[in-house]
Amino acid sequence: MSLQAWYEQGWLRRHQTSQEEIGNLLGIVYRDLEDAQRKSLSSDWQFGIAYNAALKLCTCLVYAEGFRTEKNLAHYRTLQALQVVLGDRHRNDAAYLDACRMKRNTLEYDIAGVATQADADELLAYVQELRKTVIGWLKEQYPDLLP
Repeated sequence: MSLQAWYEQGWLRRHQTSQEEIGNLLGIVYRDLEDAQRKSLSSDWQFGIAYNAALKLCTCLVYAEGFRTEKNLAHYRTLQALQVVLGDRHRNDAAYLDACRMKRNTLEYDIAGVATQADADELLAYVQELRKTVIGWLKEQYPDLLP
C-alpha cells in the first residue's frame, strides 16, 4: 500500500514540509542520539530517547513525501511508513520499530525497568544506522530539504 492509499483511507493528511522543518527534526534526532548515550540515565530512558529519534527519522520520510499522519495511531503509522517509503527491504525494520513502540509505551505508562541496557544499546545502534539511511535517501530524493 502506498502513502497515497493511506491518504485515501484517511490515515494521512497533506503536508508541505520545508528545509527548516526537516532541519529541526534532524536536530532533535542528533540531540536524542547524544542524550540516549548518557549512562547516568536509566536504560528505560535511554531506550525511550532512542525511540524518539527513530520516530523523528520516520517522520522526515513521511513529511518529505508530502504527508503527515493523523492523530489516531500516529506513531504506529509513522513507523510503518519506513517500509512504504524505503521499500519492502525495510519490512523487518518497521516490525522491529513497532516492537520498540510497544515496549516504549509499556515503560512510559505502565512499568519501570522494562528496557534492559542491551535493549537500549541495540536500539541506539539501530537508530544511528537508520539516520544514515534516511539522510542518504533525502540526499537522493529531496536534496533541497536538507539544511
